[in-house]
This record gives sequence, structure tokens and C-alpha cells, in this order.
Amino acid sequence: MQNLWDDKDAAQCRNVLELRVYTSRLLGRDRTLVLHGGGNTSVKLKQKNLFGEDEDVLYIKGSGWDLETIEAAGFAPVQLDYLQRLAGLDALPDTQMVNQLATHMLQATAPAPSVETILHASLPYKFVDHTHADAVLAVTNTADGERRIREIYGDSVVVIPYVMPGFDLARLCAQEYPRQAGVHTVGMVLMNHGIFSFGATARESYERMIDLVGRAEDYLKRQAAWDVPQQGIRAARVDMLRQAQLRRSLSAAAGAPMIMATHADDEALAFAQRSDVGTLSQQGPITPDHIIRTKRVPMLGNDVDAYARAYRAYFDAHAPHAKEPKAMLDPAPRMVLDPEFGLTAAGKSAKDAAIVAELYRHSMQVMQRAQALGGYQALPQRELFEVEYWDLEQAKLRKGGKPPPFAGEIALITGAASGIGKACVDALLARGAAVIGLDINPAVETIYRRQEFLGLRCDLTDEGAIQSALERAVIAYGGVDMLVLNAGIFAASRKIFELPTEEWRRVMAINLDANLFLLRACHPLLKLAPKGGRVVVIGSKNVPAPGPGAAAYSASKAALNQLARVAALEWGADGIRINSLHPNAVFDTGIWTEEVLAQRAKHYGLSVEEYKTNNVLKTEVRSRDVAELAAEMCGPLFAKTTAAQVPVDGGNERVI
Repeated sequence: MQNLWDDKDAAQCRNVLELRVYTSRLLGRDRTLVLHGGGNTSVKLKQKNLFGEDEDVLYIKGSGWDLETIEAAGFAPVQLDYLQRLAGLDALPDTQMVNQLATHMLQATAPAPSVETILHASLPYKFVDHTHADAVLAVTNTADGERRIREIYGDSVVVIPYVMPGFDLARLCAQEYPRQAGVHTVGMVLMNHGIFSFGATARESYERMIDLVGRAEDYLKRQAAWDVPQQGIRAARVDMLRQAQLRRSLSAAAGAPMIMATHADDEALAFAQRSDVGTLSQQGPITPDHIIRTKRVPMLGNDVDAYARAYRAYFDAHAPHAKEPKAMLDPAPRMVLDPEFGLTAAGKSAKDAAIVAELYRHSMQVMQRAQALGGYQALPQRELFEVEYWDLEQAKLRKGGKPPPFAGEIALITGAASGIGKACVDALLARGAAVIGLDINPAVETIYRRQEFLGLRCDLTDEGAIQSALERAVIAYGGVDMLVLNAGIFAASRKIFELPTEEWRRVMAINLDANLFLLRACHPLLKLAPKGGRVVVIGSKNVPAPGPGAAAYSASKAALNQLARVAALEWGADGIRINSLHPNAVFDTGIWTEEVLAQRAKHYGLSVEEYKTNNVLKTEVRSRDVAELAAEMCGPLFAKTTAAQVPVDGGNERVI
């Protein structure tokens, strides 16, 4: 454990709450302590109310905030004396507890307080820190975990048996802390859950956490249970179509498209290739806090139907014993382990899939250390079921709102670094899709830094490069559902008798041949799209109305248009629809500089503004206009349309 406290940084804090923010962020920066909203921190303060009276207030991390990035606004202020009275009740249903917490906050705009608010309030310390430290979980998730915890910590911590988070846990801690605590007590271990530290100052509570977790790490090292072996790993064999088929099956089980990211690195392969992976991985998560995102256990192999049947059996076995009727969550796995490709993580978005993968990577470390320590042992299935189908978690799912239209879907866009292509990236990202952008311009790799976008430099005239790009796309997201063929070039204006053969061939290679290569390579993936494949071809006004001096461009776009029509005929039986857009005079692209615009406008005896709106509607057509319609063509409004050709040109007299 590394102590990240810095006196200079701490000195910048203007008050106690800012110090609480500072040390919370220090904890959040260490991924072996907390992950993606896990853990929580609090501070007890005395402040004046509207009557000028002193009032004791608990500021606790609010729901939806991550410790790594939390701000003062992320802490919910709740009346401390009322919380302490609640801790003395004999019983309090969790849904009623949440209502009591909300109605006794002192700021209406604050986030919902953590479900562990009453627990924090019952501890007699100004600062309280709570993490799900990997090292502590590795010790507690063994058959004799409690004995080992007491061996490590002695009377430094209070030890609490596992109880599901909520009022019952808070009440038990309120009873057990004064009974077990002594003069040396600086923390509390919740078996199979996590660890608390306390202090009179932010620094004291933080440094006690670092010390306590460091002791667990040292214990694992002394017991030869720290280093996870990765020798003798067989090389990964990732089959693109097999992964796309797996994603389709997984999406069918989930009832909605899913993003599926494959991780074939040494760490993932070493775990998936363990001889005991079936026993190790099928017991349950290292902490119930992970179960909502990762499901109870990962799937082994690729039989989604068998996994779904087992999941339904798990539900049927435990649902009759639940306090209230439960609606079953979708039976699709969120993690897949296979010795061929390592691990695959699934989610309703690329971000969700990335979170699942990171959570399970930590789980792999903890499971293997616990196994080396004496044998990994997760909580009983009954306890896991109660958390997975916890009323509070189901309420969160119901409040989740309507997902974006392309949630869980994947789009591939060519010519994505600028102009219409980049506008298509923006339009599809805004609708919830994960997007792969291809471009010969290396700038495509860095136009966005986010989980939902993968930019790849690719020469589309190279069939090998296209295949490599598709393989990377499938590894990143699981398949291709939507294809936008946008890349193309417009050569210099030349009469036919002046047109060099090399230039003709270059235009054809990029505007026509490359699109044939990509359509052909994407067809097997588009067939596996959960909602059916969709292709949008960015054509040109020159298809219905060619102009002089543009023979190569006009012919290549007309040929591409004909190719799209034939593909629509051939691929309709595969559930793939193909539609074309024919834009004209889209000037907000890289080739249309102010100087070029001025020259062209002058050539026609028009002002720049008149030139830009030289169409029937007298309106300017922008890249975004084309992109928005391209995105809509991939959506439900065009669900029963294929082989359509739609102009986006403000009305062109020659076309009309």
C-alpha cells in the first residue's frame, strides 16, 4: 500500500469538508481499494441552522458519485442525531430507510445518501472510510477467513460477520462495535464485504486505512499467496465470427443488443486456462457489491442457452424464499471465460463492458490469492441472490429511464476523421452506439478519448488492412451492426480527354473498389447484428445529375450506387437493409477552405453566401445534416426501407 498523502496538496483545502474530499480522492485513485462507485466516506460536522443553533450533521458520499472524482457537492448532509436514533430501532425495511434518509437531508439538491449512512452515523469517530480492499477480500473469502483476520489485526479491528448492506448491517455494527472495541481499535472488517478505518482527522483515518490494508498485503506475501502465476500460457486464438456469434446469442438472452469486449492478454488467459477455473469461478463474486454488474458467476465456454437455463434454475430455487416477489433479471452472462480467448465482458454500453472487465480482473486476483491462501470460498448462493434481487437495486433499474436508441449497438464509419464522416461519428455516438472510425488520416485515432469510440488508421484499398480493422473492431465491441460508407475522393476537375488513366484508377480504387472490399468483409458480421444489419452509402448528387469535368468521380459514385442496389437485393434475406444518401454542396469539410469557396463563388458570379445556398430551398447543407439523416436511416423510422436513394441537397433543379 502506498500512502498518497501530500502536505502541500492538503494545505490547499480550505475547510474540513474539502479535506474529506481530498482523502476520498486519494482512496479512489487506488483501484485495489475501490472500483467504480464502490466504497464510501463520511465526516461529522457541527454547523449552524437557520435559527442560529448548532446542529450535528453527517456528510456522506452520495449515490452515483465515484470516490476518485468526488467533489463537495457529492456528499449528502443528513441530520446526525436522527440517524443515531434510527440505529436503535429493532427493524426498518430498506425502502423505508431510504425514505427516512431522504427526508432528513439538509439540502434538497444533494445526492441520495449511501445505504450505509446509518452505519457511518453509529461509529463514534469524526472521519470514517470504507473500502473493498482486494487484499482484505482475499483473506476473508477463505474457509477460515475470520481466524486469519484476527491473526492479522488482533484488537486493532472489530470483526463483523457478513450481513447484506442496509439497516440490518447498520444495527449489527451499532451493537457489536462497543462490545468488541478497545483502546487499540482503529478499524472494522466486514467479512466478505470490506474494511473500515476511523480517525479524528482526515489524515488519520486515511493513513489508518493504508496501514490496515498494507498489513493484509504483507500477510498474503508471508503466506506465499500474493504473486499470481502466469507461466505456461497457451497463445490466444480469437475467431472473429465466433465472437460475433457469441455476442448475438448473448444479446438474444439479454433481450437487447450488448457490447462485448474480448480480453486475450496473459492475465486473462492464465486465469481462463487454470485447471480449476470451473471450481474457482463458479462459486460467486469476491464481494456482493460486484454482483449487480458482473452477475453471480461468469459463463464458461460459449453455450449461452445452457447458462440461461442455469440462471433461471438459480432464480427459481431462491425466489420462493424471498421476502417479496421478484422479477427475474435477464439471464445473459456479463462475463465469459474461455481458454481460447481469455475473457469477454458484456454490457449495455462500451463503458459498462469496461467496468465489468475491470471488476472481474480484480476478482481474478482475489480469487487466486484466496485459493493459494487456503481455498477460495464465496458467500452462499442465498446471500448472493438477496443482493442481486435487492429491492433497492431493482428500484434503481426501474428508474434507469429509456436507453438511447442505439444502446448496445456498433457502427463502423469510413472517412471518420473529418467532414461528413466525423459528423456521422458524432450522430451515432449521441444515439448511444459504440463507433469504430476508419480513415487513412492518423488523426482518426485521437479525435475522441472515450470507451465508445475506436479510431483506426486504415487504407481501405488494402483488403488485408480492412480484415485487420474488423478483427480489432470485434475484439473491442463484439461485431458490426451498422456500416456507413463515407470515405471517398474528388479528383481535380478534368475533361475526359485530359483524364489520366492512373487518376481514373485511383478514384475507382477508393470510391468503388474499397467499398466492395468492405461490404464483402462486413457481410458475415452484419448478418449477426441483433437488430439486423444496416448500411448507409454516402453517394452524391452526381449519381442522378453528373457534371462536366467529374467523369471519374461521377462514374465511381454511380457504380457504387448500383453496387448498393444489388447488395440490397442479395442481402434482404439476411435482414440487412441498404440505403443511400446523395448530398451536394456540403462546404464545411476540409477541402472547402475560405479561399476555395471565394474562388468558386466568383466563378459563378455569386457571393460566398449565395454560392453556399444555391439550391431550391436557398438553405445551406452541412455535414451534420447529412450525418443526422444517415443515423436515422439506421433507426426504426427506416426499418422497412431498403434500396432507397434520398437527396440531401436543398433541392437541385437538375435532379428534380
